Amino acid sequence: MATTYTVTGMTCGGCARSVEAAIKAVAADAKVEVDLGKAAVTVDGATEAQVKQAVDEAGFGFQGKA
Repeated sequence: MATTYTVTGMTCGGCARSVEAAIKAVAADAKVEVDLGKAAVTVDGATEAQVKQAVDEAGFGFQGKA
């Protein structure tokens, strides 16, 4: 089941790719979709804790479920 989280600090395609890569580094099989306009990332296949860890380590702000 996919869950959408709010992520702050993403301003460009490079940021979106960084967030996606960070999440896939902790959950290789996760499906990740980043929406810059909504400052959101939708993830299927990773726990909230994994997403938070990945986003924080990538230098962005994890704000929880959208």
